[in-house]
Amino acid sequence: MTIKFKPFHYLVLSTALLLFVGCKDEPQTENKETITMETAQTEDGTRPLEEDLNNRKTDFEKKASADKKKIYAEGLQALEESGITKNALQVGDVALNFTLKNASGKEVTLYDELKNGPVVLMWYRGGWCPYCNMTLHHMQEALPEFRKNGASLLALTPEVPDSSITTKEKNELEFEVLSDLDNTVARKYKVVFKLTDDVAASYEKSFGLSTYNGNKKAELPLGATYIIGQDKVIKYAFLNIDYRKRAEPQDLIRFLKEMK
Repeated sequence: MTIKFKPFHYLVLSTALLLFVGCKDEPQTENKETITMETAQTEDGTRPLEEDLNNRKTDFEKKASADKKKIYAEGLQALEESGITKNALQVGDVALNFTLKNASGKEVTLYDELKNGPVVLMWYRGGWCPYCNMTLHHMQEALPEFRKNGASLLALTPEVPDSSITTKEKNELEFEVLSDLDNTVARKYKVVFKLTDDVAASYEKSFGLSTYNGNKKAELPLGATYIIGQDKVIKYAFLNIDYRKRAEPQDLIRFLKEMK
């Protein structure tokens, strides 16, 4: 995992790399120096999202077959060797502008949102992914605090609009869910990757990834999260090859407070 901060901002996150497992199969980083640290805790000593994600992961690992674990371990290895977390946009880079449609078909432009305050920009793989749904739920709970600190939240997904509407309605989200068809924006931010053939086949058999994404490219984004300042510069970057590791909302809130 790669976390990068301005020198005076030291948030703390795990560096563990875990098995790359398929969601539906369960069923359902200012300078260029990388700073890696141990796990931080919220003020009350808890990390609610991390706990929920770990519980889900533990449940799966008790039930998954050896063959399935092997396939996804190989997928993880390939992703690690690709160097994606080092090649993605990092802290200090200028965030690239984009315009995407939300679940209602309205166009949303990043630079327009930045006129009102910092933007928390995150990717999720799809409504088919329980880890993603947990993350969206926790982000929704944190939304009032984001707004109190002047920030808005944009969530990007490669799902076709019909699927993103279902996810938005299902999770009762009050922030923008934007359809990044064909991972166009994810590709510009360099957080998209191609699944190995075996993982892609497993996803297709299990839930039909091509139907959700509207193509057969077998590509997904990392569960990346950025905080972008009003100067259009990336201030915070959470980049991890394991989609079961996500930015903890309390860390984001604490960082936004320090940005003021």
